[in-house]
Amino acid sequence: MREYKLTDMESKFADIIWTNEPIPSGDLVKLCDEELSWKKSTTYTMLKRLENKGIFKNKSGMVSALVKKDEFYAEQSKQFVEETFDGSLPKFLAAFTRSKRLSDKEIDELQRLIDEHKEG
Repeated sequence: MREYKLTDMESKFADIIWTNEPIPSGDLVKLCDEELSWKKSTTYTMLKRLENKGIFKNKSGMVSALVKKDEFYAEQSKQFVEETFDGSLPKFLAAFTRSKRLSDKEIDELQRLIDEHKEG
C-alpha cells in the first residue's frame, strides 16, 4: 500500500466522505459548507488533492473511496510503528502501557489477537 499522510483538514474532509459515501459531489459541497464552512472551490480543491493521493475518486459526479477508512487507518498505524518504534509492535505496546494501564478486557482482546496471529 502507498504511504498516505493527511493534514488535519484533509482528515476531517476524508471522514465526511467515508461517513457519507457514495455521495454526489454537489451534496459533498453542501456538507462541507455546513460542517467546515468551505466554499465550493475549496471542497473541489481538497477532493482533487485526495484523488491525487489515490484515496478517493470522483466519477461522473459521484465521490467514493478507493481506500476504505479501516484500511487507511491500519496503514497509518503500521507506518507510525515503523517510523517511531523501528517497526517493533512490542516496543510500541511497552511505550503505550507505561502511561496507560490496560483493562482486563483490553488484555483479553490483545491475547485473542495474539492467539489468532500465532504461527503454528
